Amino acid sequence: MPRFLHTADWQMGRSFSRFETEDGAALVEARYAAIERLAQLAVEQKCDAVLVAGDVFDAQGVSDRTIRRVFNATSVFKGPWVMLPGNHDAALVESVWTRARRLKAVPENIQLALEPGVILLQEQGIAVLSAPLTQRHTYSDLTEDFSERNSPAGLLRVGLAHGSVRGVLPDEVDATNPIAPDRAEQANLDYLALGDWHGAKQINERTWYSGTPEPERFRNNEAGYGLIVEISGPGAVPDIKPVDTARYRWHQWRETLSVPSDLDRLIERMEELPEVSVLDIRLDGAITLEGLQRLDHALSLAEARFRSVSCDRAGLQLEPTDEDIAALNADGYLGETIEELRQLQLGDHPEPARDALAILTSLLNSGQQEVSQ
Repeated sequence: MPRFLHTADWQMGRSFSRFETEDGAALVEARYAAIERLAQLAVEQKCDAVLVAGDVFDAQGVSDRTIRRVFNATSVFKGPWVMLPGNHDAALVESVWTRARRLKAVPENIQLALEPGVILLQEQGIAVLSAPLTQRHTYSDLTEDFSERNSPAGLLRVGLAHGSVRGVLPDEVDATNPIAPDRAEQANLDYLALGDWHGAKQINERTWYSGTPEPERFRNNEAGYGLIVEISGPGAVPDIKPVDTARYRWHQWRETLSVPSDLDRLIERMEELPEVSVLDIRLDGAITLEGLQRLDHALSLAEARFRSVSCDRAGLQLEPTDEDIAALNADGYLGETIEELRQLQLGDHPEPARDALAILTSLLNSGQQEVSQ
């Protein structure tokens, strides 16, 4: 009963420049660790092969060190690997793949599907029909000739391709590198292993996207998995088991704060997240001075626990209550300044006024705490 691991979209060489240096470096290392986990998973699950459906590399110009590290990370699984070029690492005349071969970095058990054809894994009982991208974008279905490709009787017919299944994915990612949604049926495939969509996604009982094994963006699309595919024989329906491979989980929240309980729920959600989280928050609405202090404290704790935390408050208006102002003992000129900043928040450019108000009230509050000590 052949069993193989389907994975894709490793995007090795990707940088995370939007993050702090330490966090970006950790996210890069997590991608190498994901390959090691995939290799270990293939061993533990007694897989016959690993199929990688494109975008092993994020760009053609990745460093030699990146190339070597990628192939080194596969070393635990000694069985066959089949790697397909995708749109980020297309099989150009001169490519990251030809460079890998010149470096002699490709182990003997890894086959590079740089040309359309059929790769026979006789011992494993699998015939891999490959449709590599030889340029970044195409407008014809490279899997169209799968039905014309012969494979030995008794071997599973497994397609390996990278692109967008027509009419299934969102319109903005459904323009280039098209793949027919019924390709598995038309080409008599036992399974069609796809890459390009970065989340695990079933198209039909024989066609799946595996997604990237390590999330790398804020999109709720089931990223961070590898697929264990088991097929009892030609014609049998595949049994698909998604396995969690992610080190970090990415969360993006868009919240409107209107009443105190909104902030309570936001803080509770942060406290419930695991430490291996990358969190991006954008807030709008209004918050009191006391609420802002609670928010700052919660974010400070989260920054110490999570891999990365960012919070955009551009749409959040600071609205100190009368009790907030009274607690600051800001009378006279200071009281007038605070009131003026409160009014300026209602104008066309509220951000500077809000920030100034936050700074001023924070300084006043800090001064009071020092006096009380």
